[in-house]
Amino acid sequence: MLSEGGIDTLHVGEIGYSTAEDAEIIKYAQAEDRVVVTLDADFHSLLAHSGATSPSVIRIRIEGLRAQPVANLLQVVCAQTEEDLVFGAVVTVQTGRVRVRRLPLIR
Repeated sequence: MLSEGGIDTLHVGEIGYSTAEDAEIIKYAQAEDRVVVTLDADFHSLLAHSGATSPSVIRIRIEGLRAQPVANLLQVVCAQTEEDLVFGAVVTVQTGRVRVRRLPLIR
């Protein structure tokens, strides 16, 4: 759905990472210059503790969204935060609110 909107996407299952640890996914995203999209707060914590400047992570904190609404939301969020995502950021998406913090996160 996102790829139909011009956003290059991969699901962890497509690359054999469906059971990978979060740290492995971070390393993959760093190496491939990808943005991680997750419902999991652990990615923000791992980046904060490591002092890393990449990868950018978008955390969605809205329960119960189906695939198309998530894709629509990500289209908007990616457009709004594009520059931050390029330079390294953690983006938290809640109903009616998008918060952006540039990397590295201060511990």
